[in-house]
Amino acid sequence: MKRYLFIGLLFFILGFSTDSWAHEIRPAYLQIKQISENSYQVLWKVPRKGDMVISLQPIFSENFTLTEASERTMSTDALVFHFNLEGSSRLPGSQLTINNLEKTMVDVLVNIEYLNGEKITLMLKPDQPQILLPGKTSKWGVVKTYSILGIEHILFGFDHLLFVLALLIISVGFKKLLKTVTAFTIAHSITLSFSVLGIANLPGPPVEAVIALSIVFLAMEIIKLERGTPTLTSKKPWLVAFSFGLLHGFGFAGALSDIGLPQTEIPLALAFFNIGVELGQIIFVIVASGAMSLLAIKKDWSLAVKQIPAYTLGSIAAFWTIERIVGFWF
Repeated sequence: MKRYLFIGLLFFILGFSTDSWAHEIRPAYLQIKQISENSYQVLWKVPRKGDMVISLQPIFSENFTLTEASERTMSTDALVFHFNLEGSSRLPGSQLTINNLEKTMVDVLVNIEYLNGEKITLMLKPDQPQILLPGKTSKWGVVKTYSILGIEHILFGFDHLLFVLALLIISVGFKKLLKTVTAFTIAHSITLSFSVLGIANLPGPPVEAVIALSIVFLAMEIIKLERGTPTLTSKKPWLVAFSFGLLHGFGFAGALSDIGLPQTEIPLALAFFNIGVELGQIIFVIVASGAMSLLAIKKDWSLAVKQIPAYTLGSIAAFWTIERIVGFWF
């Protein structure tokens, strides 16, 4: 009975049954590159969901002037601005504020590159919308920032969570569950690393559509199992976890590409983003497994009730699949 999810959790999932909630709100991204003693190029990327763009703006100290340098551009998940920043004093030690950040649930990743080679990587949050800019960041700053980003990405990436949830439901027994989760972890770690390092890549939209389709596939396999027809997937779920995990890794890489990486610390940032993803995944597995274990107390669930999780997951994922495929042309 461990694979039967607590009904209340299903209603929670149903509340996110549109594609606009299939991914987390990704962080805003501020990149500042010094080009002369008092001049900087600024890239400002603000998250968007459909036609909705979050109202955020970087504000520098009074002795700095920020002017828009080119036309704004629109990517899949963000509105992108290019600015020139001119100042009469040094940027280190000055104050940076993100206007309206305290009114949102969005983080802001900041990467700064100085002429002398010093780099800064830091993150601003709604409860800390301003900071005095340091002249150099530590490796610990990169570790902390990208670990948090990894945890947030998995815990607010609902399509990835639903896939993991489907794996939990179909993997009966601790050993089978351990093998399955390990296979998924190894697979997405491989393609995440390959993509970020430029070894292999796939276009984002088709990957996102297949990720949604992978949940539909698992939902169908769960229904077959509940009806007394075990399949290769239910007997060896780690095979499916590894296969689809490779695609999920490309999805993680797309998110990390949108977030941005400190160019001098790419391996470190990549490693701890992946570690953050794994920590978030472990948290979710523990919570979901605990919820399912509660149902082991009741042993006489009807077949209709047992199939509710699979039909719920499948319906949501089918909607995402169709919407993402339609999005190829619109």
